[in-house]
Amino acid sequence: MESPVHSLPSLFKQLGLPHDPVSIEKFVTVHSPLKPELRLADAFFWTPSQRAFLRDGIREDADWAQVVDQLSVLLRAGREA
Repeated sequence: MESPVHSLPSLFKQLGLPHDPVSIEKFVTVHSPLKPELRLADAFFWTPSQRAFLRDGIREDADWAQVVDQLSVLLRAGREA
């Protein structure tokens, strides 16, 4: 299995969010759990540019896709893994 190209902190940085471990854990706690039927990019808390980045990352199966999936799992579980 290949290592992810990007990390969770680098995704948060790319999204313009605080990207230290405490801030990431707080974000996950505040914004979870997401409903299973809700796509990550459709969550209410994203800005339009963040939403577009997340959609493109998944749609194009870009380098970011694996870490975007990781964030989706964390937000559905309600805790940082």
